[in-house]
Amino acid sequence: MGFDLGDRQITEPVLLAPLAGITDLPFRTLVSRFGAGLVVSEMIASGEFLTERPGTREKAELGAQIENTSVQIAGREAGPMAEAARMVADMGARVIDINMGCPAKKVTGGWSGSALMQVPDHALRLIEAVVAAVDLPVTLKTRLGWDNDCLNAAEIARRAEAAGVRMIVIHGRTRCQFYKGSADWAAISEVKNAVQVPVIANGDVVSPATARQALARSGADGVMIGRGAQGAPWRLAQVAHALYGAPAPVVPQGTDLVDMVSGHYDAMLAFYGKTLGNRVARKHLGWYMDEAGTPAALRKRLLTERDTGAVLNLLPEALLTPAEAA
Repeated sequence: MGFDLGDRQITEPVLLAPLAGITDLPFRTLVSRFGAGLVVSEMIASGEFLTERPGTREKAELGAQIENTSVQIAGREAGPMAEAARMVADMGARVIDINMGCPAKKVTGGWSGSALMQVPDHALRLIEAVVAAVDLPVTLKTRLGWDNDCLNAAEIARRAEAAGVRMIVIHGRTRCQFYKGSADWAAISEVKNAVQVPVIANGDVVSPATARQALARSGADGVMIGRGAQGAPWRLAQVAHALYGAPAPVVPQGTDLVDMVSGHYDAMLAFYGKTLGNRVARKHLGWYMDEAGTPAALRKRLLTERDTGAVLNLLPEALLTPAEAA
């Protein structure tokens, strides 16, 4: 159980997946507060990062140095990837992750993300450049392949390990599946059998039960949770408790839940500014209300409210049951 990743020991290998527009610093901080083996930043496009386009450099600057944070970079050319890795390392990053799994068309259209799985030789040049550029642990996140005719995750994993990659995360779908159907955890076992470095199973892990199934079918060394943590930042800690005996999280209820959500909302306002923060927060507030079973009319009212003070005032009504509110 567990493994070392640079100067950090991952004793309970339950990791937070990088999700664009979701795993920002406020959310990663909240998940880490409950407990997480490692949290991964939103993907940073290396080219944009180097030219200091707004919204990219900030993602690395604000949180790169936090102990249990891995910073994920993406790109299509070795030079910018290596330079971005060096800059992130200089900012204090502990782990750098290479994105070869993003299925979004705007990413794959630029021959980044999972599109690199179609050209393994070129993908390996990027990996080798990043590993050579820094003294930090470098990890890799991929899918099973581009499509069912290109299931080459095991081949890429073997070559990545030889190049110096220290951990490999596999989402159990191909790029062309996007998020349709079910993750094929059993297919991850081919990658696990191909390498000696830790392999982490990702995709459809949303609970202790699904985490156990993913580990049993894949033989992986841990799990990575993404969408399963939406509206439930304690989910990783629950899984770590069930699988590895980590301390059980205290899941907030009643007024404690209102206080937690209000704190998360305030953190987003402070991070982004009130106007943008209120917009960004809506997806998170929606997920919290999904969990709470908030009535549709109240949900709509809260998610369309522009006044941040009014949003905070509505949260108790939206999240408390009638008995809790009494």
